[in-house]
Amino acid sequence: MRTTTLGGSTVEVSELALGCAGIGNLFHPVTDEAAHATVDAAWDAGIRTFDTAPHYGLGLSERRLGAALRNRPRDTYTLSTKVGRLLEPRPEGGRGDDLAQGFAVPATHRRVWDFSADGVLRSLEASLDRLGLDRVDIALLHDPDDHAEQALTEAYPALERLRAEGVVKAIGIGVNQCALPARFLRETDIDVVLLAGRYTLLDQEGLAEVLPEAAARGRSVIVGGVFNSGLLTNPKPGAMYDYAPTPPHVLDRALRMKAVADRHGVPLRAAALRFPLGHPAVASVLSGARSPEEVRDTVDQMRRTVPAALWDELRAEELLPPHVPVPAAAPQSWG
Repeated sequence: MRTTTLGGSTVEVSELALGCAGIGNLFHPVTDEAAHATVDAAWDAGIRTFDTAPHYGLGLSERRLGAALRNRPRDTYTLSTKVGRLLEPRPEGGRGDDLAQGFAVPATHRRVWDFSADGVLRSLEASLDRLGLDRVDIALLHDPDDHAEQALTEAYPALERLRAEGVVKAIGIGVNQCALPARFLRETDIDVVLLAGRYTLLDQEGLAEVLPEAAARGRSVIVGGVFNSGLLTNPKPGAMYDYAPTPPHVLDRALRMKAVADRHGVPLRAAALRFPLGHPAVASVLSGARSPEEVRDTVDQMRRTVPAALWDELRAEELLPPHVPVPAAAPQSWG
C-alpha cells in the first residue's frame, strides 16, 4: 500500500488508515476477540496507520489497539492518539453506561477537558499506559473547538516541545470543522490536520481554507468521516448525516450520486473513499471498522477503479463543483 510522509515530519502514513473508535464500542458492543481480529485484518491488508483516542470507549479503544499491536515490530507501523480529554475515575464506581457520549461501555470514568501543558503530558502518559507501548508517533489536539485559546497557547507549545525532544514525531489537530485547523495551519508549525467530514463527496468545505493552507505550507491532511455518518454507504430515508437525521435535500443529492455511481458500475462507497485522495495535501483516508469483514470490504472498495467518466458525470449533473480535484482512475501500489 502506498505511503506518504506527513508534512515536514519523518512519519509515514498508509494511504488507508484504520480508525479505532469502533473497537472502542462506538454505539454497539464489540468483543475483545472481534477487536483484535479487526486490527489483524487491517494489518493483513497492508494498513500500517492506526488512529485512536482516550475518548473512544473511555480508553477501551487504546487498550484493545495496544494489545493487538503489541507483538508487531514497533517501527513497522504508525500510531496516533489524541489529547484534550483526561479520563478521571468516577467516585461512585461507574453506574450506568456511556451511551450518551456514543460508546457502549460502563461509565467508569468521566471526561475532563484539559488543554493545559500539564494536561497534555498527563494525557499522553495515560495513553501510553493503556496502550502498553513505549511511544506514539502522532499526537493530535482532539476537538478543541470551545478551548481554542488554551489549545493554541498551552497545549500546542507542549506538543511542540515533545516533538523537539523526540517523544512524538508529528503533531497536529483533529476536528470536524474548518475554521480552527486553518488558524492552526497559519499560526503554528503543526504537521497534520485530521479533518473529519469536511472533505467528502457531499461536503467540500475543507477546500476553502484548510486544504490550500496545508498545501501551501507543505503540511498534510488526513481525511476522516468520508461517508458522512454512513449516508454515503447506503443513502436511504432514515439514514444519518453528520450524526443527525439527514435533511431531505442532502438525501436527494446522495441518492442522485448513487445513481451516477451505479451507472458506472461502482459502489458509491468506493467513490467516497477514493475522492479525498484527489487533493495533493491529502496523505491518507481514515476509515473506521469494528469487524474483519468491514475492514476487508473497505479495502476492496479502496482498490476499485473509479473511472474518470464517473467524476465527469457528477460534474455534469452539478453534483460536484467543477474546480474540485478528483483522484486518478486506479489506485497505485496496492498489493
